[in-house]
Amino acid sequence: MSLPKHKHSNTRTRKRRTHYKLAETNLGKCKHCGVLKLPHRVCIKCGYYNGVQVIKKKEKKNKKKQ
Repeated sequence: MSLPKHKHSNTRTRKRRTHYKLAETNLGKCKHCGVLKLPHRVCIKCGYYNGVQVIKKKEKKNKKKQ
């Protein structure tokens, strides 16, 4: 295995690292409820994927405080 003959300068190292960055996540709207979700995933809010209900979600009961 070869070893570098000289140490790379900080500038040269940082120039190489300028391309190491995070990409933005692509979000799309759910066709059923309109919430933003990741593409090709089941909607977290309504449980639909591609127009078909995959996960049955429980509805929350509204409790009134008196």
